[in-house]
Amino acid sequence: MILAFDTYYFDDKAKTVGLLFEHWQSESYVEKYEEIKADIAEYQPGAFYKRELPCILSLLEQIQTQQVEAIIVDGYVFLDDEQQLGLGGYLYNALHPKIPVIGVAKTNFARINKLKSQVYRGQSERPLFVTAVGTSLEKAAQNLKSMFGEHRIPHLLKQLDTFTKA
Repeated sequence: MILAFDTYYFDDKAKTVGLLFEHWQSESYVEKYEEIKADIAEYQPGAFYKRELPCILSLLEQIQTQQVEAIIVDGYVFLDDEQQLGLGGYLYNALHPKIPVIGVAKTNFARINKLKSQVYRGQSERPLFVTAVGTSLEKAAQNLKSMFGEHRIPHLLKQLDTFTKA
């Protein structure tokens, strides 16, 4: 099972949604989890995890993770090639390095080069940027590329984004 998270911010609240799906090529999800939290921390450049990590960890309390083989987050695992932690890295550590975490970002982050992979999907000329911890970067990129859907953003990740904004 794979678990993907995304969070949407509005006012002083955040809506976090998690989709659980069976395998990388799944066309649909098995379970959807969601939660709205109030009194969310302000955005701090370079410290995005302080805002989103508490939301993900809170939602994770509702989810049985024994069968989860990987978690996908919208963002980066590392922020530079010296392994400065991003959201995914902090999540991995919070889970007591048991579940690999894969960061998938739509925009490039210039401070990281060696520890990210560009994944091109469908006919898009714009890549997705993948980072990973607990699994190889190559395997994470290959898994993302294999996800169902013919567009740049895999179908389930696009659905996840839609659910967070609904």
